[in-house]
Amino acid sequence: MSAILIFMAGIAGIIAWWMTRQRLTSKPWLETSPAGDAPDMRGSSATTAKVGLGIFLAVVGALFTLLISAYLTRLSGTDWWSIPIPRLLWVNTAALAASSVALQWAKTEARLNHSEMLNTALAVAFALGVLFLVGQVLAWRQLVAAGYVLADNPSNSFFYMITGLHGLHILGGLLVLGRTTFRARNNNARARVRLSVDLCAIYWHFMLVVWLILFALFAGWANSFVDLCRQLVT
Repeated sequence: MSAILIFMAGIAGIIAWWMTRQRLTSKPWLETSPAGDAPDMRGSSATTAKVGLGIFLAVVGALFTLLISAYLTRLSGTDWWSIPIPRLLWVNTAALAASSVALQWAKTEARLNHSEMLNTALAVAFALGVLFLVGQVLAWRQLVAAGYVLADNPSNSFFYMITGLHGLHILGGLLVLGRTTFRARNNNARARVRLSVDLCAIYWHFMLVVWLILFALFAGWANSFVDLCRQLVT
């Protein structure tokens, strides 16, 4: 339980830090300059979109937190046999991390109005995201071929359920990223494109952090952390 509280506190800290960067802690009544001199305050739609995404990510984080809590609780059962981690997951993790880096690159190019480099960065991020999903499916097929089917063991069920749910979130992100890539190639509204790229980057970075936590959980590294937390509590 303490491990879950620490995880939730970490997620809350990340969200709080991110929200402070969206001018939510600013005091507009103290602004003394004319409204036309404050371009950052005119982008209310951008702020609304980012706050909406922050709320959505908070819900997603809570969902995965509950799943991790259930996983750690079920871990101590006598009928639990840990599922082996395919080596392909290392490649998938590298692909998702590289995709996140590419989106950060796209975010920089969008702010500099470098259209060609922006299109390249978005295409790379999208391709690596697809590679991650394909790799996840291949990892599933490897496990099934080795006899680790869904209903054979609680560990198998949790693995397929959690990785599948994460994959669905990545798939949803790819749909939005694909639309953003198309918009960047065909839309002259640079401000709207920059906002879309920013939102995609924030979402992708968050899903990368979630996957790294899940990967550590499935690899067994989290067990030592949980034991340490239990020792600190007792």
